[in-house]
Amino acid sequence: MLTLRKSEERGYASHGWLESYHSFSFADYYDPKHMGFGPLRVINDDWIAADMGFGTHGHRDMEIITYVLEGEIAHKDSMGNGSTIRPGDVQRMSAGTGVRHSEFNPSPENKTHLLQIWIQPSTEGIAPGYEEKNFSREEKLGRLRLVASKEGEDGAVKIHQDAKLHVGLFDGDQSASLNLAKGRLGYVHLASGQLTVNGVVLRAGDALMLQDEDQLSLSHGVQAEVLVFDLPQ
Repeated sequence: MLTLRKSEERGYASHGWLESYHSFSFADYYDPKHMGFGPLRVINDDWIAADMGFGTHGHRDMEIITYVLEGEIAHKDSMGNGSTIRPGDVQRMSAGTGVRHSEFNPSPENKTHLLQIWIQPSTEGIAPGYEEKNFSREEKLGRLRLVASKEGEDGAVKIHQDAKLHVGLFDGDQSASLNLAKGRLGYVHLASGQLTVNGVVLRAGDALMLQDEDQLSLSHGVQAEVLVFDLPQ
């Protein structure tokens, strides 16, 4: 079964310095039909103004992945980590028993566009952890590159859940496919451009949910950047 959710159907919040589109219920946006998908709990599509950001705040028992599309974000946390995340980087923070962090757009003039992703862990109460890796454009061009998984295979960051996140860049006649094991869910978020997934045309901000499908096929990209999740039910 394929379920399309259009970009404009997402929740939206504007805080002046922050514009955020919510794929699932978050903060003041509540939709009982969109509370998550498997263990995937949050995809926030954030635009952060220059010289602005999120002050220090806390999280518990969540796998938090930051994926920057444009610009950069400076990160500091209570574990002692501090770095600047740019396009191509994948940051994973396991909140576990509790962590505090801040995120700030260090540019004096340019907005930052990023996706913040929350995945519920399979085990609560773990020790907090942090990991960051870079994946080049060439690694993602015309293919699905694994960037996060439970085992961390192929150089992916490790998450505490039996889930996989792939990213890819598609344009023209480039195509790729991903097999979904029986009982697994597929979730596709198109970050930019246009892409056809299992015959359904997606545009930037659209999502496609797959249930009881054995394969996910991507083709006919137009400057497309896509995130693909392979999830347990």
